Amino acid sequence: MRVLITGGAGFIGSHIADRLVARGHEVRLLDLLLPAAHPRYPDGRPDYVGHDLIVGDVRDPATVDAALDGIDVVCHQAAMVGLGVNAQDLPAYAGHNDLGTAVLLAAMDRAGVGSLTLASSMVVYGEGRYVCADHGVVRPGPRNESDLRAGRFEPRCPVCKSALTGGRVPEDAPLDPRNAYAASKLAQEHLAASWARVTDGAVVALRYHNVYGPRMPSNTPYAGVASIFRSALQRGEAPRVFEDGGQQRDFIHVGDIAAANVAALERGGPAGALTAYNISSGHPHTVGDMATALATAYGGPPPLVTGDYRLGDVRHIVATPEKARRELGFTAGVDFQDGMREFATAPLRG
Repeated sequence: MRVLITGGAGFIGSHIADRLVARGHEVRLLDLLLPAAHPRYPDGRPDYVGHDLIVGDVRDPATVDAALDGIDVVCHQAAMVGLGVNAQDLPAYAGHNDLGTAVLLAAMDRAGVGSLTLASSMVVYGEGRYVCADHGVVRPGPRNESDLRAGRFEPRCPVCKSALTGGRVPEDAPLDPRNAYAASKLAQEHLAASWARVTDGAVVALRYHNVYGPRMPSNTPYAGVASIFRSALQRGEAPRVFEDGGQQRDFIHVGDIAAANVAALERGGPAGALTAYNISSGHPHTVGDMATALATAYGGPPPLVTGDYRLGDVRHIVATPEKARRELGFTAGVDFQDGMREFATAPLRG
């Protein structure tokens, strides 16, 4: 199988490429090498990428047409990631993520490539699953800034304002993106689903949870929280944990993410449709737990819980990985503590 990986020189894409080649597949990488995620490389390319690499923009039709020559399937990882720093980021997210996806899909139609594995995200759900003792499953709205400022971080029942019990989000949960990145990832899914219907193509959308591991970009506001904490430790600083550190997430190693992509690419999906899967470990931890585990493994200062917050962040998001296990045969294999010990000394980019 010959696979085009967009964003293939990036954190996740490069691990997918390595794993595909190890399984006997051929890969071609297309990557813009965005400065937000990549430093300047002496030879113009990362030294960890030993595969066919085209440095180019997925938003450019001619570049994508050339990259698709002879390709069987596409693994679409190229995206601008992160919550979004402010409103001025909106055009960049819409351009890189949504226009880029639209250009890629149109080019796939021209090339007759009918199978896509799409990097989606758990952020499309917004808040996680919550149950009220009196009103059952409810959907809390975005948290109020006055509550966050006062340290009231837990969502309340939108009907009776009572405390809620958290649960795990299935793939058929309502979708409710709450920041620029989340909106752009959901738009990618909608564009891909539309393409599948009109071309009879197949899309597998992998909704990643919080990914960490070697080759993460460092020292950038667009990086994930694990990279931000690790970068602080590398500078000799304590990781700064927002809110009270009790936010629940599912931290999954990049090696497991790569394995899920390989499973999706080799299996494919039903024609004419988009099929979504939660890609998570199934073993959630709090952000405070992660910061403590990483600081301990690194041997740096303990985390500092700041009480700060970011509008657009959600409190808890934990999903069930059972559908991916059942249909893709995927189960995460890297233990949280083992993964944090490795990540504490793993090389970052930049």
